[in-house]
Amino acid sequence: MPTARHRRAVSRLRFVIVSEPARELTACRVASSRLALDPLRLEDADELAALLDDLSLHRFIGGTPATPEELRARLERQVRGRSPDGVDLWLNWVVRERRSGQIVGTMQATIRVEQTSLVAVLAWVVGSAHQGRGVATEAAGLMASWLRRQGIVRMRAHIHPQHDSSMAVAAAIGLKPSGTTVCGERRWESKPTA
Repeated sequence: MPTARHRRAVSRLRFVIVSEPARELTACRVASSRLALDPLRLEDADELAALLDDLSLHRFIGGTPATPEELRARLERQVRGRSPDGVDLWLNWVVRERRSGQIVGTMQATIRVEQTSLVAVLAWVVGSAHQGRGVATEAAGLMASWLRRQGIVRMRAHIHPQHDSSMAVAAAIGLKPSGTTVCGERRWESKPTA
């Protein structure tokens, strides 16, 4: 049971996240020796368009690749850092190979208040040519570790039940499958902490 002090702290954090500009929590560079998560910028649009123009990336999520114009419009919304209603905080990164500087994927965390705590809903995409080398696991691990250092310990992801590689990534960063299904995807979540 949360203490009164904990409830007051969460309430203040909720006010900061929901009511204030995203000064308190913004995506920043996170890196390992091999990869860097760099905050998403509009200047990344052309490189991302080439990487994401791949029908195989939609096998489990449906849809088709965005046109360059659709992708730029989406990036313009994402770099604002908030949902249109101001309730959710959006943190978006591009994943770069440090050696080449090439973008190989994206990472996303949508931060929202649920009951008395913050939850990060995670998503990741790695370009087909870069899959099978542990990039998604390493990049998602960097993102999850950074979020935990920011005090966000509740995390979840929604994964198609046949998407074995994404399930492996989720397990590697400490998420476990739950009994909840959302739009045909199984919810994976971190174990609640006391």
